[in-house]
Amino acid sequence: MIGRLRGIVAYKAPPWLVVDVNGVGYELEAPMSTFYDLPDIGREVILYTHYAQKEDSVSLYGFLRDGERRLFRDVQKVSGIGAKIALAVLSAASVEEFVRMVQSGDVTALTRIPGIGKKTAERMVLELRDRAAQLGAGGALPSSSGPAAADPVSEATVALQQLGYKPAEAARMARDANAEGDDVAMVIRKALQSALR
Repeated sequence: MIGRLRGIVAYKAPPWLVVDVNGVGYELEAPMSTFYDLPDIGREVILYTHYAQKEDSVSLYGFLRDGERRLFRDVQKVSGIGAKIALAVLSAASVEEFVRMVQSGDVTALTRIPGIGKKTAERMVLELRDRAAQLGAGGALPSSSGPAAADPVSEATVALQQLGYKPAEAARMARDANAEGDDVAMVIRKALQSALR
């Protein structure tokens, strides 16, 4: 099992990144909460990882904080929830925000996360409420912001679609969130925060 990687960021395009570890490129899928704080390409990063093997595929997920990895794993223990929805949870809300939603039983806020309907949100509250206090965030690793993207709205639109939003909705969210000088991570962050309101 691969539990942690330390290497150089070789590629990043939400939700995918490649980390070069002594000449071996590990391809990982990561939530936007991790992408917001990734260092520039060519810089060193340390990621907590989750290795998942299915009959037809092997996946590696990366997280800057151990609390995010723990939440990713715990959310998947809820019946009917897989990695895609767990990534959407971490992309739409911080660990602290998610814990608050679950503890307060805020089903409405949970249904604003792509892929989560009312019944799934209710199941999450029911199955995770008792454990929510233990889902607190782990330590954050140092961050640095990346260079501005050539077209943050287009890149944000693609990332939002990969998180489960429909193309027209993703384009509208990215356009509405964009402000002059914003990089792609900022556009995505503002779009997701706006969607949760």
